[in-house]
Amino acid sequence: MKFIFWISLAGILYTYLGYPIWMWMLARLRPRPWAVKQIVPSVSVVLAVHNGAALLSRKIEHLLGLDYPNIKEIIIVSDGSTDGTAEILGLQRHPRLTSVIQPEHCGKAAALNVGMAKATADVILFVDIRPEIAPGAIQRLVNNFADSKVGCVAGELILRWNYHDATCAAVSGVYWRYEKWIRSSESRSGSPVGVYGGFYAIRREIAVPLPEGLILDDMFQPLSIIRQGYRSVLDPLADVYDTWPTIIDHEFKRKVRTLAGNFQLFHLAPWMLSPGNPVLFRLFSHKVMRLAVPYLMLMLLVSSLALSGGSIAFTIFAALQLFFWLIAIAALRFRFSVVHRAASAASALLVLNVAAVSGLYKYIFSRGPLWKIWGANMPSAISSSAMVEISSLTDHFSSAVGNDRV
Repeated sequence: MKFIFWISLAGILYTYLGYPIWMWMLARLRPRPWAVKQIVPSVSVVLAVHNGAALLSRKIEHLLGLDYPNIKEIIIVSDGSTDGTAEILGLQRHPRLTSVIQPEHCGKAAALNVGMAKATADVILFVDIRPEIAPGAIQRLVNNFADSKVGCVAGELILRWNYHDATCAAVSGVYWRYEKWIRSSESRSGSPVGVYGGFYAIRREIAVPLPEGLILDDMFQPLSIIRQGYRSVLDPLADVYDTWPTIIDHEFKRKVRTLAGNFQLFHLAPWMLSPGNPVLFRLFSHKVMRLAVPYLMLMLLVSSLALSGGSIAFTIFAALQLFFWLIAIAALRFRFSVVHRAASAASALLVLNVAAVSGLYKYIFSRGPLWKIWGANMPSAISSSAMVEISSLTDHFSSAVGNDRV
């Protein structure tokens, strides 16, 4: 049990502290700068959309008004939309706008493949329908291609979270700042293992077709480009603004979809977990270990409880863990404003780790393509799917307390 305890604790600390600190130190002590200077390559903007009629007209206006001087074309692919998206696109007559109406819903990867096939510019810029691109951001983004070894560039995602509940605010605030710190360190010392999919650009000649049904194009495409000997980098001055879900149930669904996509990615592209991947160590430390952390946390708790009978230190450590998780669960279930705000970081950590377990379950047991399981549009009311997953944990802990196992 002591071996399980120390292995679990070491794995958790390495994932959340050791690897990020190592990347930060590497970025400071052995940085790998790249050339950035003003260039004006032609750009093809590619947007895949499914049932985006509510946002599409404004998005088209935004894209047509971008300040970059050499946007050759804007390619919008409607992926089997049924809400009037196709009709809106059919009314567009701008010479730079190309609309593709796909009658069947085949998923984002298929729509992006259609857009990439039609792109003719030097650079392909992938955007999503929600994000708002800041003035000058595209120019800043493409300047990184002045370095011939840079094949993929992503911008700086700035999240708006003024109207989020406390747990979602913790995810969009503390967690995202932490994640950006890691990605920035990875970029400055080499390449990050993923980018923000709503605003990133690649050299067209090295674009790789996406596997059918893929969810995480923003990992597959950059990693495929790195595999070809190029770098993927982040530009902290190329700003783009987006908003993640404002209530925790929707955020939980978003995370489950993303984390299920990780398992799908490793299945569709097994080379990512092979020695031939130039960033295998980073991928394993940043992504694979995150998927293992929920099980390490469970092992840590169980081993602490098992060892608590003969050691005051283990008893205190087990009690602190139970207190931490019970407070996190209470904040999610009962929503007392003071407790909810005070425990927001704990409840965010709980939600992210339960989502990792649920993502594996969804990947293994869902029937049909993963992209069909979760629609792009969130329901108007809370469906409480996150609470269903977390309630089982509450029952487990309550049972443990009732049986004097604490």
